[in-house]
Amino acid sequence: MQEIKNIICVGRNYIEHAKELNNPLPQVPLLFTKPTHSLVEANGSEIVLPGDRGELQYEVELVFHINRKYEPGIRLEDLVDKIAVGIDFTLRDVQSELKKKGYPWVIAKGFRNSAVLSSWHPFPGLKGLMEVDFSLERNGEEVQRGNIKNMIFDLQTVVEYTAQNLGLDHGDIIFTGTPAGVGAVLDQDFFSLKLADLELGSCLIKLLRINS
Repeated sequence: MQEIKNIICVGRNYIEHAKELNNPLPQVPLLFTKPTHSLVEANGSEIVLPGDRGELQYEVELVFHINRKYEPGIRLEDLVDKIAVGIDFTLRDVQSELKKKGYPWVIAKGFRNSAVLSSWHPFPGLKGLMEVDFSLERNGEEVQRGNIKNMIFDLQTVVEYTAQNLGLDHGDIIFTGTPAGVGAVLDQDFFSLKLADLELGSCLIKLLRINS
């Protein structure tokens, strides 16, 4: 996989997803990061995830690859060169406990193999991207479908806010948020990551007692 510098994620960027988790809607993009150790390619192979830390949930997301250093006023089309479909795996029980205590989410979001990434696809531009959905199939059944038209914060706003607060440069990627339909992951689940009708990646999940 091409070297990736930073993995930036946007939380609660679809209204229906925020509602399904009973979360308030953010007033500005809700950003968090994952370590590069969390990155794994959805190339049809088995992916090992923790099966001993409470409920593990899938969240399908559209992912952007940043092709150059951000400069104020730059258009999204000049900043992004390709896209992928990803899964932001989340240890939901762990996250809930951390949120209750006011602690950061990193342990619930940044564990190894928690950032699954399909192969890359040329960025069709904003207008072209609005004409196609991204989706996730679990064991042959569609469980999530999204389109950038339904985002709370549009992609230009996301990159500008991210650049102003964290910086953006070549090799960074942005997980742009998940639509409604997140659910629990079971051992031997098979996931297919799709853009329109094109499958860009797939993976088989193996849940293990990683901390035993």
